[in-house]
Amino acid sequence: MKRYIKIVEYLLSVHLLALFVMFLFRLVEFIALHGMITDQDANPFIAFLKGLWFDNVIACYISILPLAVLLLSASLGYTHRNLIKGATVWYAVWLAIALIPSAANTPYFQYFFKNINSSIFGWFGYVSTTSGMLLQESSYWLYIGLYFLLTGGLIYTINRCGKRCIGALQRISPRKETATVIIGQVLVTLALTALCLFGIRGRMGYNPIKISQSYYCSDSFLNQLGINPAFNLLTSALDDMRKENKELHLMPYPEAITNTRQWLGLTSPVDSTNILKRTVINDSTGTKACPPNVVVILMESMSANLLGTFGQRQSLTPTLDSLYHHSLAFTHFYSAGIHTNHGMTATLYSFPALMFRNLMKGTVTPHRKGIATVLKEKGYENMFFMTHEAQYDNMKAFFQTNGYDDIYSQENYPKEEVVNSFGVSDHFVFNYALNTINQKAKTGKNFMATILTVSNHPPYIIPSFFKPKTQEKETQIVEYADYCIGDFLQKASRQPWYANTIFVILADHGKLLGKSEGELPESYNHIPLIIFGAGVPQQQYTGLGMQVDVMPTLFGIMKINYEYEGFGINLLKEERPMVFYSADNQIVARDRHRCFIYNPAMAKSFCYDILPDGNLQENKSTAKFSDLQNYVFSNIQAAEYIERKGKSALLSVKKN
Repeated sequence: MKRYIKIVEYLLSVHLLALFVMFLFRLVEFIALHGMITDQDANPFIAFLKGLWFDNVIACYISILPLAVLLLSASLGYTHRNLIKGATVWYAVWLAIALIPSAANTPYFQYFFKNINSSIFGWFGYVSTTSGMLLQESSYWLYIGLYFLLTGGLIYTINRCGKRCIGALQRISPRKETATVIIGQVLVTLALTALCLFGIRGRMGYNPIKISQSYYCSDSFLNQLGINPAFNLLTSALDDMRKENKELHLMPYPEAITNTRQWLGLTSPVDSTNILKRTVINDSTGTKACPPNVVVILMESMSANLLGTFGQRQSLTPTLDSLYHHSLAFTHFYSAGIHTNHGMTATLYSFPALMFRNLMKGTVTPHRKGIATVLKEKGYENMFFMTHEAQYDNMKAFFQTNGYDDIYSQENYPKEEVVNSFGVSDHFVFNYALNTINQKAKTGKNFMATILTVSNHPPYIIPSFFKPKTQEKETQIVEYADYCIGDFLQKASRQPWYANTIFVILADHGKLLGKSEGELPESYNHIPLIIFGAGVPQQQYTGLGMQVDVMPTLFGIMKINYEYEGFGINLLKEERPMVFYSADNQIVARDRHRCFIYNPAMAKSFCYDILPDGNLQENKSTAKFSDLQNYVFSNIQAAEYIERKGKSALLSVKKN
């Protein structure tokens, strides 16, 4: 038993030493870069606590093998010195590797304002240039020296701990343990191994720990300070390996950019970094002294086909159908993709979907300009309400980075209100949002509130108080989702802020309904869009529209001037000839009479004529669809260029 305890002490000592040295590197970064802090009210201590959390993940990755081997061997009575020596070498090698990103992170962050990530592997192709940069820049010498000093000290101390453990084991006379002691030691070993595995996972929630867990304030430096650089580098490398993150090659970048700019009416000289950047000037004549508030509601999976307005025979959506006849309503409107993250980035930031890719995720949280960032610059306070955990799809980190002041999620709600893995029900999040908005409105500041629902997503949970009219759960949940919208709007209409608020209601994406009429059913992407409130005209817009058009259309109604880098147009002033969207492994373009679908992996096109009843009829004459193909290829490739950060991608294409 004493030998077993000594080995536990050795393992714990090394683990704590590793955490301490990681803390020292973070402290160095804080001291060197604390001038980057912009939010003086944010508590830096929280960043260090979160840093300990992330550091422990890396330390557990390194500790899991020696812990399991040494303790299981000790449980069975084998404690040879070579095992301790082997563990010491293991720790020395892997900690020396894991601490390299920690040492390099301070100068890297100082230059790029982001944590070190997989982009550094691109430097390995230029060994002489990279090594020259590291050795010739004198400001880097300090961090190189700190690495050797702290890592060398850590390895020396770990070696001393190993020798001390070996010495202690030699002084303890070996004895044959009873079966009870052996079983007890094995159980403790299993428990400690499980604890170490839990440390690797990082948390008990639906997802393992992600970088969004470090975000706690509005200060970008402090939010990123808590992320362990080795963790950041590892996860970014894994992200790069994902199939959905591979670069698309549909057409040459210059051609795609030229086409996209032409369709958007951009005639100014192209900026190779911000290819779509322009200033949008809206007529401010008659603008109210008090600008309107904005409430955006993104409904989960609310396909247009579920509404009576679009032919649904069962009365599932009386609220939405009523709004369609008393609002600015769009009848041929399409989602950017078939996942919630696509709907949010397109609607709120005017950026289209790129097939599977989640454009909110990534080891480096993307920066986007959108509705929230523009309104924040104009003095609005922005709130985002979701039903589930804040780190799902990197939402907390993404929205806090991109214009939202307050994020409300499952962590803010009573545990007893959580009904499934996606958190609370729609009626709860609407009531919570209403109370929060009321408090915000009392401050006199304009606000934007975004509410993301989830009930219309399996597993369907219908609260006992709601009495649906239909029999199938798939339709009952739609009734409930519509009821929650109506209940929220009815309660909101009694609030003082309601009269000066614009409401935007749409789906994040659709869902499959009925039989598939082609390679990609329209119901996946055909969604409702309803805008009503202060200064909004009542009319039905029968032209084509996309989620990327929400921002310019909304700001046109609000008569706001702004800098814009998105793919949208103001639908009340311009007409979109075609729409384009993605569905995981497919990209699509369509107009009122034709639909073009392309699968890049198969390099195969599917061309359809749209019949008067909405069904599709295959057309073998692909040449007649060349304009649709050019439209979707150009827009998607231009978006790919922006996502790849412009200049380097264009140079690469020119070289090829």
